Formats: sequence, C-alpha cells, structure tokens
Amino acid sequence: MRQVAMSPEKAKGPFLQPLIVASVSVVFIFLILTLGLLDLRRLDKTLIALLENRGLDIIEDVNRVAGQNFKSLLQSFQGSRGYETNLPLTDESFSLQETLVLSLLDLARDIDVKCGTGVFSEQDIKDLASKKRIWVVALLNEHGAVTFQNRPLPEGLLSRVTSVIARGEDITIDFFGRPGRNSEDIRFVAVRGKAVSGTILIALNDSGFRYWSSKVAVQNAIEEVGSRQGVSYFVVLNPRGETLGSTGASPQKWKEEERVKRDLLTGQMSSASHKIALGNQNILEIFAPFYLDGGVAGIARLGLKRDRTSEILKQNRSRIFISMALVVLVGVLSMWFLYQNQNKHLARMEDAARRLRQAERLSALGQLGAGVAHEIRNPLNAIGMASQRLQAEYLPADTKEREEFSRLTGIVRDEVRRLNGIIEEFLTFSRSRRLKLRRSSITELLQKVVDIMKEEAESRQITINTRWGKSPAMVRMDADKVQQALLNIIKNAMESTSGAGKITVSVEPREKDQVIVNITDTGSGIAPEEIDRIFDPGYTTKEKGLGLGLPLAYEIIRAHGGEVRIQSNKGSGTTFEITLPR
Repeated sequence: MRQVAMSPEKAKGPFLQPLIVASVSVVFIFLILTLGLLDLRRLDKTLIALLENRGLDIIEDVNRVAGQNFKSLLQSFQGSRGYETNLPLTDESFSLQETLVLSLLDLARDIDVKCGTGVFSEQDIKDLASKKRIWVVALLNEHGAVTFQNRPLPEGLLSRVTSVIARGEDITIDFFGRPGRNSEDIRFVAVRGKAVSGTILIALNDSGFRYWSSKVAVQNAIEEVGSRQGVSYFVVLNPRGETLGSTGASPQKWKEEERVKRDLLTGQMSSASHKIALGNQNILEIFAPFYLDGGVAGIARLGLKRDRTSEILKQNRSRIFISMALVVLVGVLSMWFLYQNQNKHLARMEDAARRLRQAERLSALGQLGAGVAHEIRNPLNAIGMASQRLQAEYLPADTKEREEFSRLTGIVRDEVRRLNGIIEEFLTFSRSRRLKLRRSSITELLQKVVDIMKEEAESRQITINTRWGKSPAMVRMDADKVQQALLNIIKNAMESTSGAGKITVSVEPREKDQVIVNITDTGSGIAPEEIDRIFDPGYTTKEKGLGLGLPLAYEIIRAHGGEVRIQSNKGSGTTFEITLPR
C-alpha cells in the first residue's frame, strides 16, 4: 500500500547524503584509531625506556661491583707479596682469590683428563693456552723432567716446581713467585696428574693474571647483583668476543650486533636496545659498554623479561580500544543525529517554502477568481433571466418546436448554473484562509455532512457507513470551512467509486491533543505518480473537474494546523486520514 504524508511534506533529497555521512564517519573512525595507535606506541616507547633505564642501572651496578672485585683481587695479591695497599684482606677478598685459584685448578685437571684419554694433542694444548691466556702450560714426569711445554720455562720457575714435586704434594699453589724473565710476575698452580703420570703446570704472567682476575671479578659481580628478578640473561664479552662472565642462556647473535659493539667500543653510542623473542618469552636486549681497570673492558649484553611491561601494555591496549570504541560510537551516533536533525530541518524549510509558493499561487488564483467572478456574474445573471423570459414569453405554438425550444433553453439555464458554481468555488478559494474558530463536535459535523451526501450516494448505489467514538470529540475549528473540506473529500470518494460501493467514515481520538478522521472508499484508487499531485490546484482526472475541491480541502485542514495522509493502491480504494488538533 502506498502511503504519503502530505504534511509536513518530505524533502526532495537529504540535506546530508548518506555517502557523505559515511565518508565523514570513516574519516572520523580512522583518526580515532590513528590517535589510539599513536597512544599505544607512545606508551610502548615509555615502558621500553623505563625498562631500558632499569637494565642500564643493573649493568652499572654489576660494573661497579666488578670493578671493586677486580681492584680487590689485584691489591690482595700485591699486599700478600709485600706491597703496601692500605686495604685489609677481607672474607670477600679471600673468596675471590679462592675462586680464581679453583678455576685454574679445574683447567689443569681438564688438561690431565684429556691428555690421559688421548683427546688432546700437543697442538691442542698450545691452542688452549693461547685461548685461555695461559702463559705456560707444561707437563713434567715424576722426576721433574719436562715432557711438554708450550714455551721454554723460566729457570726460576722450573726450580720452584721441581722442589714442590720432590715433596710429593698433590696440589701446589704459588702466586707469589719472584720475577722471571722480562721482569714479569709469574704465578702458577701445579696438580699431580691422575690420568697421566707426572704433574700439570699452569703459570700466569701479569697479563694473564689480570685477564683471569677480570673473569672472576665479573662473574662474581653478575652472580651477586646481576641475577635479579626479571633478568633472563647477562653476558659480558671482551673486545675479542671472549666471555668474561655470564648467567642464563643468551640468544643467537643479532644481525646488527657487530656494528653496535663496534660503535659502543669506539664511543659512538652509549647504549643500544632491541626487542627479541627467546622461546616463549618476550625480551628486551640491552647493550652497553663495560668498564674495568680504567677503560672499556668489553660489552655488557643484558636480557630483561618484558612480561610485566607486556601485561601493562595489554591492559592499556584494552582500555584504549574500549575508549576508542565508545568515542567512535558516540561520534557515529552524533553524526547520525546531525544527519537526521539537519534533514528534518531541511524538510521543514522546504515544506515551508512549498507552502509559501502554494499560498502565493492560491492567493493569486483567489484574487483572479474574485475579480473574474464579479465581472462574469452580472452577464450570467442577464443570460439566465433572458432564458427564463424566452421560456415564458416566446414559447412556440408547434408541439415539436416547443419541445426543441424548451430543450435548448434548459441547456442554457444548466450551463449558467454550472458557471455560477465555478464562480462560487473561486470565491470560496479566495475566502478560505479567514477562519472563525470555535470549539465544536467533529462527530456532529461529520454526521451533518453524511446526511447531506446520503441522498446523492444512494442515487449512485453507494453505502456510507459511520463509526463514531463514545466521546463527542470536540475540536477547535471553523465549522463551515471544515464542513466544506469534508464535503469535498467525501464527494471525491463518491466520484472515484464506479457502480455499487462503500464509503466508511470514522472518528478516532488520539492521545489528548489530536482527533483522527478516516474516510475510506472502495473506489478505483490513486496511482502512485498521482498521489503527490492531487492537492495541486488545477490538477484533476475528471473530464469536467476544475481540480479545486481537494486543494481547497487540503488548505482548510492545513489552516487548522492539521495534516492529511493518503493510503492508496490503484484498483483497491483509498483512505484519507485527517488529523486535527483539539
């Protein structure tokens, strides 16, 4: 069923096209998402910066403790050899010395085992000595004769070792020897072999001693202050790539690692960091220079777990996405509200403009009708009076001529009457906007209209049914004008019904401030393309119609602040729904 509300009239087109609203919404959503992602990125950078600062603090603490350990080792050995250090020996110093000596003893035992099983060749021993910064590695038989040496033994060192062997001791530790060749301090450990017969000798010069001291100092510092909560691994490498100390399983090399190390060692960078995944853990890997003995001793490589920062980022991501969703929802709803509000506003503006144009046309038509009516009415009256005199005074005597004469004068009188009706409609149009409002019963007025039209309806074989409510349905109206409007609408319903049919008139109070009048017919209906035009002055589908009846009814209802809605389908009847304010 086609339904059209004639007031307020729909706008010809939306003020804001849906495509424009959608485009603006998409841009708005894109901006909100971009801002949200930027906030997340900013938060991620902030958390990473905090984590990096924590990592640098850990490296600095390890660096500080390692420096103290290294200094303590050097001074404790120098103090034991008679040098003034002004530093008393402590339990910590003894522990560091013990760790250093045990490391060398473990190395000697490892050589013993591998030589005894034939795994090590003489070249392997030389390579090991070079790699481990061992100045001398030598194998001596039970009589103190050298069976292998990676370099010639200093005379003083050999005599000290053979005297120890003669006493039959299993382990000999002498870090307090006299200067050997080139005035280098020689410190050694000797272990009686188990896999091989004889003694394994490991001796360190000053350079080797400092290297092994740095390893012990760094490893002890890492174990003491570097193994904190959240630390996945900690590695310190010297410039040659040798490990000075470590804890945890470090990942494979980073592709930029060599460049970063070079820049850190040369002072071009103070630190560097990047994100990696180690197994199922998210890690922030931090590189920083490691200082020892007054210079850069290597590179610290620290891996910090990002579990806590990832959790914080995840929580904030959820909150930001929820906030963005709410903002987007509010924005889209606001855009939709603006879209609807502006379209309604435009519809009202266009409806007001349409009504103004129509009022101007009707006013012009009414003024024209009034002027023409005054000019035409007098000649019409003269013609009517002349036809009456002809009928009364000049009637032919012949019967046939009399009948023809009477027929012709009757046609003249009928046409004069029809022209007077047209003039009256024009005059009614010109007076339609001057209302005399009084509170009256719309039900009584409708009953009066039905009584007026009933005889004509019966002559057309049309039944008029009525349904009134219990209340009288009082409306503030100009009864004569509303009666004219209802007469025009019911008359139009009768004219659209060919043959036997039915018209139903009903009154339905709606809420407290409106009354609905429905006029339904079983006529031919109205085509969709005609519905929008039936209230235009001059538009008619009848051969002898002027097209003023429905426009006049529409203007009267609108003048009362009412609305007219039409529901119709071609061939199945029409319903006029008239809404009047109380």
